[in-house]
Amino acid sequence: MFDLVIVGGGNMGAALLGGLLDSGTLEPESVAVVDVADARRAELAVAFPGVTVSDRVPACSAALLAVKPGDIPSAASAASAAGARRLLSIAAGVRIATIESAVGADVAVVRAMPNTPALVRLGASAIAAGSRAVADDVAWAESILSAVGIVERMTEPELDLFTGVAGSGPAYVFLVAEALTEAAVADGMARPVAERVVQQLLLGSATLLAREGDPALLRERVTSPGGTTAAGLRVLDSLGVRAAFGAAVRSATERSRELG
Repeated sequence: MFDLVIVGGGNMGAALLGGLLDSGTLEPESVAVVDVADARRAELAVAFPGVTVSDRVPACSAALLAVKPGDIPSAASAASAAGARRLLSIAAGVRIATIESAVGADVAVVRAMPNTPALVRLGASAIAAGSRAVADDVAWAESILSAVGIVERMTEPELDLFTGVAGSGPAYVFLVAEALTEAAVADGMARPVAERVVQQLLLGSATLLAREGDPALLRERVTSPGGTTAAGLRVLDSLGVRAAFGAAVRSATERSRELG
């Protein structure tokens, strides 16, 4: 019986598997990964030597559900039938009640929302406990997701706002990167140079923010009165950039609620 089976060997499932192995949270022989595609199973076998790769859920005590939202109920049922008494779902839009209805009354369910930076182990994830999950179950889920970033505990309704901010947030940041790059190119900078500069700009700024923890203070430090940054920020304020980000978060949050 495996300590954990990851049902779904796509990008996020593989990222979590890699994080768990590299952090020493699990040993290769204690985990299995399930994928229905022959080609993907072959890739996983090469990428994770020592890990059992299968096309069906083997006997296990716990399972991580990393399949498409529409496949979650059947994956949960299969994991429960294989012995799993703890389930962690990372599928967007699938409520805890839906998963609980697909398994037995003795199965604890935790729902999570990781974001795509988990692929480089710099993710932000939120978790919410189901009606049958106790403190140990939540701690177990947290230990899995912490292998690829930070984890925040929330109620299930709060996951929608988390999705609007951190789940969709990488796309907002990438849009900023696109806009800065295009502006630089339009004004005469070579595209390869612009791309490198903007990438380093975002990496360095994020690192400073993680170290200092106060975006307003950091913004003030780089903004000299009457200087270049002040001129640029005046334009952003006049165009309502803050309000636009707020509206984007609210719209994404509402869409998350609509999806379930």
